[in-house]
Amino acid sequence: MSTQLTDRQQKVYDMIRSLIVKRGYGPTVREIGEYFGIKSPNGVMCHLRALERKGLITRSPNKSRAIELTHAADRNGHALPMAGMVSAGPTTLAFEQNDRVDFSEMFFKDDRFILRVSGDSMIDAHITDGDYVVIQKQENAESGQMVVAQTGDGEATLKFWYPEGNRIRLQPANASMDPIYVKDAKVIGVAVGVVRTGV
Repeated sequence: MSTQLTDRQQKVYDMIRSLIVKRGYGPTVREIGEYFGIKSPNGVMCHLRALERKGLITRSPNKSRAIELTHAADRNGHALPMAGMVSAGPTTLAFEQNDRVDFSEMFFKDDRFILRVSGDSMIDAHITDGDYVVIQKQENAESGQMVVAQTGDGEATLKFWYPEGNRIRLQPANASMDPIYVKDAKVIGVAVGVVRTGV
């Protein structure tokens, strides 16, 4: 399948991609037409059909804002794998998920991934429910680093890491919550960035 684009197709694709990254959903046919001064909806549809044929977008005919990027379109080296949810309480990671989140070059490295936070155990570190954390995959952490830790029973959580003698303290950043003490835990990765979704 050829993905060679004409100049106008590339500009239409760039506009679609920019809007999806910035606001989370694509433009309407009307928005594309107004942006490029294309008076006929059919003229816009020709470009969309070409992008669809070339495997860069998909469209649902029954929805007005149904233009989505394909996984092929995301493979530009700037999209991190969405590994699932990480709880302020325990959860499991789902690395088999195919969703990807694009934060461009700000956080990109091959050994990083994205988790979305669930819960409020890290609110004093300005990380709230629904925020995204960028995790650097590594098996070791220094005392006091914010990590995704997996306990001996397979549960994963985002906490500050404090090895203390024969136990590990997983410290929340919430004054109303007590630390978690475990005998056995391993570091999945260290938090290196946060993208806030709230105010």
